[in-house]
Amino acid sequence: MRFLGSRFPLRHFPLAVALAAAVTASATGAAFGQEQLAPKAVGNGVPVPNAMKPGDQDSLVAKMVIQLLPRKHISGRKVDDEISSRALDNYLKSLDPMKLYFYQSDIDEFSRYKTQIDDSALRGDLSPAYQIFTRYLTRVNDRLQLIEELLQQPFDLNEKDTIVIDPKSTTYARSPDEARDRWRRQLKFNILDLKDDKKTMEEAVDQLRRRYARYAKRWALTDSDEILELYLTSITMGYDPHTTYMSPSTLNDFSIQMRLNLEGIGAALREKDGLTVVSNVIPGGAADRDGRLKEDDHIVSVGQNAAGEMVDIIEMPLKQVVSLIRGKAGTVVKLGVKKGGSGETEVYEITRSQVQLEDSAARGKVINHVHPTTGKSLKIGYINLPSFYLDMEGAKNNTVDFRSSTRDVRRLLDGFRAKGVEGVVLDLSRNGGGSLTEAISLTGLFIDRGPVVQVKSSTGSVMDYSDDEAGVAWDGPLVVMTSKLSASASEILAGAIKDYGRGIIVGDPATHGKGTVQTLMDLGREMFRSDRVNYGALKVTLQQFYLPDGDSTQLNGVAADLILPSITAVMDISESDLDFALPHDRVPAVPHQEYKMVPSDLLTSMREASTNRVGSDKEFVDLLRRKELYVRQKQEKTLSLNEEEFIARRKQLDAQKEEEKETLGEEKAADDVYRDYFYNREVLNVTHDYVMGLRQQNLASASVRR
Repeated sequence: MRFLGSRFPLRHFPLAVALAAAVTASATGAAFGQEQLAPKAVGNGVPVPNAMKPGDQDSLVAKMVIQLLPRKHISGRKVDDEISSRALDNYLKSLDPMKLYFYQSDIDEFSRYKTQIDDSALRGDLSPAYQIFTRYLTRVNDRLQLIEELLQQPFDLNEKDTIVIDPKSTTYARSPDEARDRWRRQLKFNILDLKDDKKTMEEAVDQLRRRYARYAKRWALTDSDEILELYLTSITMGYDPHTTYMSPSTLNDFSIQMRLNLEGIGAALREKDGLTVVSNVIPGGAADRDGRLKEDDHIVSVGQNAAGEMVDIIEMPLKQVVSLIRGKAGTVVKLGVKKGGSGETEVYEITRSQVQLEDSAARGKVINHVHPTTGKSLKIGYINLPSFYLDMEGAKNNTVDFRSSTRDVRRLLDGFRAKGVEGVVLDLSRNGGGSLTEAISLTGLFIDRGPVVQVKSSTGSVMDYSDDEAGVAWDGPLVVMTSKLSASASEILAGAIKDYGRGIIVGDPATHGKGTVQTLMDLGREMFRSDRVNYGALKVTLQQFYLPDGDSTQLNGVAADLILPSITAVMDISESDLDFALPHDRVPAVPHQEYKMVPSDLLTSMREASTNRVGSDKEFVDLLRRKELYVRQKQEKTLSLNEEEFIARRKQLDAQKEEEKETLGEEKAADDVYRDYFYNREVLNVTHDYVMGLRQQNLASASVRR
């Protein structure tokens, strides 16, 4: 099974990351740094295990994974000391992302594993994982006692106080007093956040007491399967962020999910510092049709049905969050959402449903565009393509009317020609990928025969994949819309169009930058040619994509020819924002046609005209202001814990969210194919300039150069 379309690494429910950040650290008066690991009660009496140990087959699984990685991973590198150092960092970060549990003395002690994890795992020795994890449980137990003590004391919300909110800018506590002070600040931040959601001080304190007790208990119940998955994934993600290990229990869950037609809201989730973050809203799903939930939103609570109680999910394992949100089609789930991770919590009621193909399929519209400067009218065909889809069963059985993105786009292009369309916009700005076969065949609608993508395997061999069908469905001016959300198969199409000089790319400075393919290896079948015993699975990156000119789409993505301002351009949602992402590189170019439909002088004049329009458009000017505010907020390292200043900052954030709501309302169209708002209107202006410019140079048809 191969994975092509996902923009974000699939962390197969590692419990640690989802739990660690909220049960944030402090210390008690116990002997600093040298506590004995005797059983201690956690919360309501759950003990810290005194003798945690691996499962019977865990040692064998560790050796399997370490042996497979160098043989199967695209890099071919051994599990060396650098991977070992990365693994230690990954493991500590997954347990304690905000550096609030461990002392610096713990980290100093664990540093001896920096060059040992690779060798010990190869021997099947998992003692580093268990020694670190057991120490962590002890710290969680200590912190929970401190939380109870601090919550019984008054908090001065009027004093000038701050908290460090950037994990990279903070350090581990060096003493019990320092840890205690950081916990005090953390709890004050939690209280201010909950009070801002209209809770009283008493309600906020009670919610925090229950939150931290619940998650401390959950940590204490962690089993060997979960520890193995967490630890081995820390090693595998030292190779790249998409290479992970699935424990036997997670593999079972995954297999069930792949067999069943599961229903829910249609959103991909990831964890970030103990929080649940929306990584992708799936086209055609319930959340997409609702229109409010967006990438980078934080889900902080979940409720069932209209009258159900909202459950606090901060620090909840991602696996549990997903199980709360998923449910039967037709039922209602309530999501407590902080837009972009800040501001007041809003509750969205969303009716669960299956993803509807019609809502995620290619759709088109003919727009009579009037140029704002010349007043001339032009027919532009606009195609909204949310994914590269294919009815594989229908294609396999050669069903006459099986659905595919290529077939649907070809039909739209035929209709455009019949209506006298003079230019085409292909919108891939929300397209996270899909079928590689479809990306190749759909590119072939705009180019004659030729290579579309090159693929390098773990052996180093490179093979090109071509469109072999003669002729094109559209030979006129083509504009491809992209954004940081355009990934994988989208980048292949956009990159090929750019390399062929067939059209222009408009949008964010670059696309997402995921240029790799993963495969799922069942360890039992891989090592013993049998699946009678479940050893889990390794999801490993085994191939990398390259464009016809030889550039990889990995990390750098596909650069736009003409950049338009947007908020997504400054969000931390691209491949380059992930730890240990594989580097960009090149392979030799393959021969291909040059259409020369992007003259440099025309592109220069189009950029100048667009810059002038954007600079004088009040909505773009307002977008630039909000973009600058977003960047400033993202770069903040500390946050005021003075209630007056905290509320003032929150009001500013809420005002920004209201402006974005108004923009969203303006974007929504009756048919939702083309959203008539300032950004898309400028794309049409650019397309108009492009069509007229090509005509002036007698380049309006790709067929001229065949």
